Parts: sequence; structure tokens; C-alpha cells
Amino acid sequence: MSFTDGLITTPWLIFGGVIYLLAVCFALRNTPWNVFLHNKTLQHMLGGATVLLVVLWSMRAGISPGLGIHFLGVTMMTLVFGWDLAILSGTVALLGMAIIGKESWDSLFLSGTCSVLCPVAITCLIQWFVDKKLSKNFFVFLFVCGFFGAGLSSAGAGLAASSILVLDGVYSFDKIILEYVRYLPLIMFPEGLMNGIILTGMLVFHPDWVRGFDAKTYIDDQ
Repeated sequence: MSFTDGLITTPWLIFGGVIYLLAVCFALRNTPWNVFLHNKTLQHMLGGATVLLVVLWSMRAGISPGLGIHFLGVTMMTLVFGWDLAILSGTVALLGMAIIGKESWDSLFLSGTCSVLCPVAITCLIQWFVDKKLSKNFFVFLFVCGFFGAGLSSAGAGLAASSILVLDGVYSFDKIILEYVRYLPLIMFPEGLMNGIILTGMLVFHPDWVRGFDAKTYIDDQ
């Protein structure tokens, strides 16, 4: 979901900007820069994944302004690179989208709050739940975090953005339900499938590349 120029009032833009900038500063502080700057493979992977985000986010469909649907891919980014690098990568992708004219500059951070921060937060919460509450099983991690987590993250991002549109008086609740919310299940399944397939390939061939996956806990100790 993205907000076009003049769609959202200034207080919401300021609110989204403050939240997003605080999150970016926190991510910059917690990023393992020593590891990142000395790991060429990680740099290339993150750069390629960021380009992939721009491609995914540029392919969107919708009826009314601000009610666009597109793939996110943020769950995969969070599980593979960690929440901090996922936020930074999403920020670069957002800037790229604004440069090519697919995102509005004035609502860039508010869009990021919905399409980056919300999915990252939901993915981290699900990952914590799997780690603390469920059995340490490879398939539990894959299906709950990868497939289910991605679908739920997509829904969370959409509901966050649509809630802002309703609370700001841009659209009525009925219009949001009619033109957006009822279509969310149609994007949740392919979102989960796409993230799950990519995560499956990485866990099978290069589990050490997935930062959120402990191979010793989920494979070696079983």
C-alpha cells in the first residue's frame, strides 16, 4: 500500500515520519557493521534483495488512490537478514520507489511505517512465539515463520494502512472493506507462498545464510 500526494493530512505524515525515523536510527545502531562491512557475500545478497523489493513493490494493482495491493517480501528479508538490515533495506527500496515515481515523497515514511515496520514487527513477534512456545522443529519454523508469517505480515501491513485512511477521513469504512480488505486473503496466500519457497531453498542449501535460523537448535539437536 502507498499513499499518494495530498492524500493524508500533515499530522499523520508527521506521526509516521517520527516513528519511521526512530526505527531507522535504532536499526542503524543495532546493525552488526563489523560483520556486514567484511562480508562481501552478505553485501551482495542484501543489495540483490533490495533490488528485488523495488521490483516487487513496483508491480501493484488497485482501484482508488492509496488502496494498491502488491507483494511485500519483508518477512523473507527479516528472517534472512534480521530486523535491522530488513528495515534499512526497505528504506533504500522506498527511496528507490520514490525516485522512479512509484511512491510519494511527502508520505514516504508513513508508507514505510505500514509496509516495512509493521511486517518486520509481526515477523519478529511470530519468530519469538515459535522460538519460545513451539517445538524446535525445522518444519515448524519453515511453515509458521515463512509461510504463515508472511501472509499475516501482509495482512497486518494492509490493515495498518487502511486504518489510517479511515481514521484520517480519506475513505469510509465501507469503501475500505469493499475495495481493499475483502481482497486481502487473495494476496496473503501468494505472499506466504513466495516467501516460503524462497526461505525453503535457503534453509535447504544455505541455512547459515538465514540469520533468524539456528541450524544447531532446529536440525542438529533433533
